[in-house]
Amino acid sequence: MSNFTHFDSDGRAVMVDVTDKAVTERQATAAARVRMQPETLAAIAEGQIGKGDVLAVARLAGIMAAKRTPDLIPLCHPLALTSVKVDLTLNGAESCVEIAATCKLSGKTGVEMEALTAASVAALTVYDMCKALDKTMQITDLRLIHKSGGKSGEFTQA
Repeated sequence: MSNFTHFDSDGRAVMVDVTDKAVTERQATAAARVRMQPETLAAIAEGQIGKGDVLAVARLAGIMAAKRTPDLIPLCHPLALTSVKVDLTLNGAESCVEIAATCKLSGKTGVEMEALTAASVAALTVYDMCKALDKTMQITDLRLIHKSGGKSGEFTQA
């Protein structure tokens, strides 16, 4: 059919068999931005968002999301993550919240989807908590910025 790993020779969706893959240390970092009005960014910085501490709640949401990735993305393996870190930074020059999510484990398959899910849900949480104040927010630049481990080795993107 194709070179896609999630389809068998008859075109049916399958979970990739990782039985014979080696266990290696694997890590992935994904990033995203939530662009907003400068007043919204200032309200986050000053703790003036009515729903609470935006960065703390978004960090927790991202961590929880990474752990739920196989429930959200079809054919993802359930993984025993050993670390999930979600960092949120206020960028006044670009009027955005920058998000970086890093996931780690020792296992047979990568953690890119977990890192991307964590960054996505953290961004969605920022949006949700601030939407009453700013309907113009945009979630942008969701991307994998680094991965290591496994057969394909290391990958880095700015």
